[in-house]
Amino acid sequence: MNMLKVNGNKIVDPDGKAVRLRGTCIGGWMNMENFINGYPGTELGVRAAVTEVLGEGKAQFLFDRMTHYFFNESDIKFIKECGATAVRLPLNYRHFESDMEPFKYKESGFEKLDRVIALCEKYNLYVILDMHAVQGWHNAHWHSDNPRGISLFWDNLQYQDRFVALWEEFARRYAGKAVIAGYNIMNEPCVNTANGDYPYNFYENYSPKWDKINRIYSRVVKAIRNIDPKHIIFMEGDCYSHLFEGLEEPFAENLVYSSHNYISAGFGPGAYPGEFRTHRADRAEENGYWDRKKQVEIFKHHEGTRYSEKYGVPLWVGEFGAQYNGPVEEVPFRLLAMDEQVDVFEEFGAHWTTWTYKDVGVMGWATLDPESEYMRLVAPVQKMKGLLGAENFTGRFVLSPAKKVVQELAMLMEEIIGDPDIGHMSNNGCLAQAALTGYAAGLLEPVYAKRFKGMSEEKIDSVMQSFEFKNCKVNTGLVEVLKKHMNKSA
Repeated sequence: MNMLKVNGNKIVDPDGKAVRLRGTCIGGWMNMENFINGYPGTELGVRAAVTEVLGEGKAQFLFDRMTHYFFNESDIKFIKECGATAVRLPLNYRHFESDMEPFKYKESGFEKLDRVIALCEKYNLYVILDMHAVQGWHNAHWHSDNPRGISLFWDNLQYQDRFVALWEEFARRYAGKAVIAGYNIMNEPCVNTANGDYPYNFYENYSPKWDKINRIYSRVVKAIRNIDPKHIIFMEGDCYSHLFEGLEEPFAENLVYSSHNYISAGFGPGAYPGEFRTHRADRAEENGYWDRKKQVEIFKHHEGTRYSEKYGVPLWVGEFGAQYNGPVEEVPFRLLAMDEQVDVFEEFGAHWTTWTYKDVGVMGWATLDPESEYMRLVAPVQKMKGLLGAENFTGRFVLSPAKKVVQELAMLMEEIIGDPDIGHMSNNGCLAQAALTGYAAGLLEPVYAKRFKGMSEEKIDSVMQSFEFKNCKVNTGLVEVLKKHMNKSA
C-alpha cells in the first residue's frame, strides 16, 4: 500500500494520483456504544455492572468474545468486496491506558488493534485511527464513554497531557506504516460543555470556546509531527463536528478537515422527498421541504464544507447515516435520502465514511439477526430502554411514557421559573438526557448484566457468536446504495 498525503484539496498517493476515501466506521468494536452493541448506558458503566455479576475474569472474557466476533477478517473481506477503500476505527483510550496508571500503555489494546490493521493491509483497506473517547471526556455524550454528562478534558492539564502523550505513542508505533491513512485526533469535540449540555440554551445558542480547541489542536499536531512527519492528521469542528468558523487556518502540511453531516431526512419520520423539521433550533435552515436540491443547499451551507473551500483543503465527512429501524414502509425513504446524500458528497469530491458498519438493527451495513441468541437474551432490556427512552435510537419514533413525563416536568419547570430566556427545546432535551439516557440507563445496566448470570464461558461464547458476520443479516438495500458510489473512480 502507498503512504497517502495531501496535495491541495485532494488526497493523493506518492505518484500524485488522487485517492478517494470511501467506506465506513467500525463503531462498537474498540469503543462500544449502547445502540450498537445492545446494552444500556455507557461502556464504562456496563463493564462495571457485568464485572459485579460475573466477576472480573468472566466479565473480561465476555467483552473479549463480543469484540472478537464483532469485527474480524470476514467483516474486512466483506467491506472490501463492497468497494470500500477505507475504514475508520473508533478507539476508547481505556483500551490503551488506565486511569490508575497514566502514561503507561497496555499492550493488550495495541495487540488487538494491530491484528485488525494487519488484516486491513492484507485486503488493501486504508485505516483511519479515531480517538473516540479521550481522557476526562471531551464531550458530554454517551459515545465518549461518558456516564456523567460533563466534559472535564478542556480545563484539566493532566487529561490534556495524557491525551497528547497517547497520540505520541500511536505516532511512535505507526510512523511509516502506509496502511494507516492518518490520525483522526478527536471525535466530535464539544468544548463549552464543562457542566454538560444542561445550560438551558445549548440547542438554541451554543457558544464555542475557540481558544481552547485551537490550543489543543496545535499542541497535539506539533507533538505527532515531531515523531511522525508524514501521516495525514484529520481534525473535526467544534459542537460535534459542526462548527468550523473559529478554527485556525490550516497550520501544517497534510491536514484534512472532517465534518459530521447527519440530516433529518435520514432519520424521519416522514416521506422523502418531503417536509422535515430538525430538533435543533440553531439549525433552522434545515427545516422545510427536503429533496436533492435541499441536500446540496445544506451540504454547501455546512461550516465544514465552507471551511474546506475557503482554505482549499480536503473535506472528509467522517460520519453520516440513516436509521432503518422505524416503520417498515419508511425504509425506502431513508435509503433514497442516503443515496442522494452520498451522491452530493461525490459531486463535491468529499471523502466519506458511514456511521456505522454493524449494530443490533438500527443503521448498520450488517445487523444482528433478531432471532439470534444474543438478541433474544437482551430483548427484555431493549424493551425497557424503549419504554424509558433510555437510549437515543430505541423507540425514537414513539413518545414513550417516560419521555412524556419528562416533557411535562420540563414545562412545569418553565412555568414555575417564568424566565422567557429558557429555551424549551434545550430544557426538555437536556432534562431527558440527564434523567433517561443518563440515570435511567444506569439503572438498567445491572439488569443487562444479570441476563448473563450463571453462564459458563462456553455459553457466553455461543451467545457472542451472534455478532459474527456469517450469523448477521446484511442490510442489502443500504449496501447496494453504497456499492454504486464506492465503485466509482477517484
